[in-house]
Amino acid sequence: MPNILIAGAAGFIGANLTHKLIQNPENQIFALDNLITGQKSNLSNLENLPNFHFIKANINEPLDFQIDKIDIIYNLACPASPPKYQANSIFTLKTSFLGTLNLLELAKKHNSKYLFASTSEVYGDPEVKIQTESYRGNVNTVGPRACYDEGKRVAETLCWEYRHQFNLDIKIFRIFNTYGPLMDAFDGRVVSNFINQAIRNEDITIYGDGTQTRSFQYIDDLVDGILKLSQAKDFYGPVNLGNPIDFTIKELANRILEIIPESKSKIIHQKLPQDDPLQRKPDISLAKKELNWEPLIDLEEGILKTVAYFKEKM
Repeated sequence: MPNILIAGAAGFIGANLTHKLIQNPENQIFALDNLITGQKSNLSNLENLPNFHFIKANINEPLDFQIDKIDIIYNLACPASPPKYQANSIFTLKTSFLGTLNLLELAKKHNSKYLFASTSEVYGDPEVKIQTESYRGNVNTVGPRACYDEGKRVAETLCWEYRHQFNLDIKIFRIFNTYGPLMDAFDGRVVSNFINQAIRNEDITIYGDGTQTRSFQYIDDLVDGILKLSQAKDFYGPVNLGNPIDFTIKELANRILEIIPESKSKIIHQKLPQDDPLQRKPDISLAKKELNWEPLIDLEEGILKTVAYFKEKM
C-alpha cells in the first residue's frame, strides 16, 4: 500500500493527478497544499475517502510529517499563472528553490521516488520553432517572468544534483500549455480566459496581433504522461510533456467562438506583455521513445469538455 505525497494537490494539475491516483484504493494519498493559489473545493469530493488525507502546509517551511514512510513525492507546488506568480515574485522564487529543496530533503529521508513538475517556460522566448529537451533556452533573468522561469530552471538543477549526489530516483517533466476541468476561471491562462470571456459575452482579449503560437494539451493526457514517467525504469528526463500540434492565439479564440456559437463576444487586441513567448511547440520524440506516450485528445474534444465544466461551475 504505497504512501503518495502530492505537493500542490489543490491546484489544477495536482488535483487532477490526485483524482486519478486515488481511484486505486491501495494508494494512500497525502494531499499537501497551502491554499494560496490552490482551491480546496477541487478536492472536496474526496474528503470522506479512507485513503485521502489533506495536509495544509507551506513547503517553503521545514517539513516534518507524521508519516512513517513516503514512497512517492509529486512536486507540483508553485503558482503557475503569470498574474499570480508575478503578484508575489519572491514567494514564487522561494517555492521553486526552498520548496523544492525541502521536498528533496524529505525524499532523501524516506528514500522516496520524486517527480518534479517543471515547465516549458524554462525555454523562455525560444529562438527555435520546436523545442527539444536539449535546447538551452532564451530567458531574461531580470524580466517580469523571470521569477517563474528562472525558479524552475534552478529547481531542475537542484533535482539533478540530488539525484547524482544521493542516488535518488528523481525525474523531471516539462509541462507545456495544459487545460481542462478544475482550472481556475480567473488564473489568467489563455484557454480559461477565452472560454470564460466567451461564456460571459465579454470581449475576448488577445495580447499582441494573435499570431504567436502555442500548443495545447488536455489535462488527461498530461496526467497519463506523468504516471508513465513515474513507472519508467532508468529514465529520469527532463522530458517534454505537451501537444506537438500548435495553433496561433487567434485560431484558438476563433475555435472557442465556434464551439460557443451563442456567445456575443468580440475579439479585441491589447499590447503584448514583456517577454511573452512568440512561439511554443514541444518536440515529444523523447516521450514517445522512453514512455510510449503522446497526447490523444484533440483540441476540439478537449475544449468541449472544458466549456462544459465551466458552464456547470457557473
